[in-house]
Amino acid sequence: MKYSLVRAAAAVPLTTVGNIDKNVGNIIDMITVLEENEVNIVAFPELSITSYTMGDLFRQSFLLDEALDGLFRLLWATKKYHIIAIVGMPLVYKDKLYNVAVVVQSGQVLGIVPKAYIPNYSEYYEERWFNSGAGIENKTITLKGKEVPFGTDLLFECETYRKFTFGVEVCEDLWAPFPPHAYQALAGSFMCFNISASNEIVGKADYRREMMRHQSARYVCAYAYVSAGCGESTTDTVFGGHALLAENGQQLGETKLFSFDNELTITEFDLERLAHDRLLRNTFEGIDEKKTYRRIKFKLEKDNILPRFREMTKMPFVPFSAAERSHRCQEVFDIQVAGLSKRLIHTGVQKMVIGVSGGLDSTLALLAASRAAEVCGLPPTAVLGVVMPGFGSTDATQSLARQLVEAFGAELKEIPIAPSVTQHLKDIDHSKDARDITYENAQARERTQILMDLANQQGGIVIGTGDLSELALGFCTYAGDQISMYGLNSGIAKTLIKEIVLWKAETESDAVYDVIHQILAIPPSPELLPQDDGEAERQDTQAQIGQYNLNDFFMYYILRFQMAPKKILVLAEYVYGDEYTKAELKQHLKNFYTRFFGAQFKRSCMPDGIKVGSVSLSPRSDWRMPSDADVSMWLKALDE
Repeated sequence: MKYSLVRAAAAVPLTTVGNIDKNVGNIIDMITVLEENEVNIVAFPELSITSYTMGDLFRQSFLLDEALDGLFRLLWATKKYHIIAIVGMPLVYKDKLYNVAVVVQSGQVLGIVPKAYIPNYSEYYEERWFNSGAGIENKTITLKGKEVPFGTDLLFECETYRKFTFGVEVCEDLWAPFPPHAYQALAGSFMCFNISASNEIVGKADYRREMMRHQSARYVCAYAYVSAGCGESTTDTVFGGHALLAENGQQLGETKLFSFDNELTITEFDLERLAHDRLLRNTFEGIDEKKTYRRIKFKLEKDNILPRFREMTKMPFVPFSAAERSHRCQEVFDIQVAGLSKRLIHTGVQKMVIGVSGGLDSTLALLAASRAAEVCGLPPTAVLGVVMPGFGSTDATQSLARQLVEAFGAELKEIPIAPSVTQHLKDIDHSKDARDITYENAQARERTQILMDLANQQGGIVIGTGDLSELALGFCTYAGDQISMYGLNSGIAKTLIKEIVLWKAETESDAVYDVIHQILAIPPSPELLPQDDGEAERQDTQAQIGQYNLNDFFMYYILRFQMAPKKILVLAEYVYGDEYTKAELKQHLKNFYTRFFGAQFKRSCMPDGIKVGSVSLSPRSDWRMPSDADVSMWLKALDE
């Protein structure tokens, strides 16, 4: 598969109890819609051909024969379709009745999986009608003269893309202490489809959601769950038609509950993500004897699926919902404070020296340092905020920097660097009119020297303010702001820093709140080049290195999932296509790769810092890369 995406659906047809013709017709109609939308695979609820709530009618041979005829009608109607469908029905095998999932494609039955765990408690009494399929392996059943694989030992595997391998289980199998999908995952299945008939009681929907997230994360898989809908009998129970799609702990889709219409949820499962995380986790293996499976091969007609239904955010480091975003900000901030507090306790230092620029990064560092001082029982003046105006510093940002330090009650020190940098440039015979990289970096290194010397003078430590995005892009001065005694923001992407600062402002004093909101309104800038006579424009960081939103998007998929360049470009088109053309996105991605590869030498010697999420560039833990790696292969891939 070109992009490793499988378009999957969970479908809840409006079932009519015992009306097989109508039920099969609904299933066919839904399959037809899904085929038109190029869906690769769909799951329907347990016993969806007959309905789940048939009671003792399951014992009638007439019903069972009609169910089989309904299956054959379904096969005939979909014989020209390429979609794989999983439907539920009752089926007799060797004079015993089983509750089975039938996997069909292009008018053929690929295999039949019987339900292994038969519930017989509370409102469930399936043992009255059905036998357990546990232990049925290496068996076949004859349907219209054709031998079909039958048993709980089936895995379905794409002929041309092995990662497109899925297993099937039925309802209660999910809740078993050792569920079938656990063994299927360890045997190489990346997707599990559970067809169910789970009635609704208070709190059960939330429980299912949590279950899907947990199980998909535990087994690093995609999990599709679909349950019977409102068409079922309400003699004693109500069925809500709950369908869920989850991938490695993240819910990707869900149907509307209690609907009296056919309901669908569709997404694209990303098998490349799953394969990467399984490869990363060397503990992903079983400790008991591994179960063996029969591999049922199938063909894949559409192998270049692009993202269309999958919900994706433009800012993967920032949760979409306000509640999740607030929770994430709290977690990250608490991690920062705990890390810094431990460093203070361990070293015994009572002074934190921070270069405050009036920008977002130093604002967050000041917020966290002030809180760490409180945790360690130190006064607010344990934080020394140093404002160091240079050649390009503006009155607005310097004023905000001073106001911010004072609003926290921290110690303020202002040291203009222009005189010392001018002397330094003179010492090395560099013209002050040559506003090149030497001119800019001399200022950054002078600021770092001041901070380091102040820390030595006061027995403190220098708190680094540089963030994860800057480290990835190399947007820092080697032996300048790249160096500190503790990199407080080094694990946090720029897009998330903005959200944390905004969130934290809500809990601070009015003075802090006001200053922070003024800082947020100013575009990021290194302020290293002067605005002569007010005519030159203030330096714009994003004009130099690209928009942080887009760069953080690239960084996330490159570092978190190690995705190939073309795959990242496809995802960027899907998410950012309303803002950029494909050519623009390609150029931005090339720029990111070039900067990322070229900046590794800066990351190889970065100071201690805090890891807060799944993406980190610490050379001691998460990212080990040669500084002389060649980027050309990655750039070439984008042009092929």
